[in-house]
Amino acid sequence: MQVAPKQPKAPEPDELGQVLHFPVRRSANSRFPGPAAPTVEPEPADDLSRYEQEQDEPVDYRQRMLMNTIAVVIVASLVGAGVWIAGTIAEMQKDQDCVMQGRSNCAPIAASALHRK
Repeated sequence: MQVAPKQPKAPEPDELGQVLHFPVRRSANSRFPGPAAPTVEPEPADDLSRYEQEQDEPVDYRQRMLMNTIAVVIVASLVGAGVWIAGTIAEMQKDQDCVMQGRSNCAPIAASALHRK
């Protein structure tokens, strides 16, 4: 009885193939010859003078505080919404796990202490 099917014999090292040597490109534009592009030297990265502003007018700190307050309110509301959504998902998962276990009393019952006697 034969366990493995017949496999072809391993090729000899000289039968594996041929190595092709490709010529090295001299530049990225060697495929499309044409006039050489002028070389542009990059500006130094340390030169930040173009981003500096002259302080002709005073800074409006009231507007800055207002914008900071609005930003804090927006971030706080996003965090609050995220916590609320996470709590809702956890509660739904708990209810779904209860139902998947085959229990029949999974719904919460709201009973106040005033109506009990």
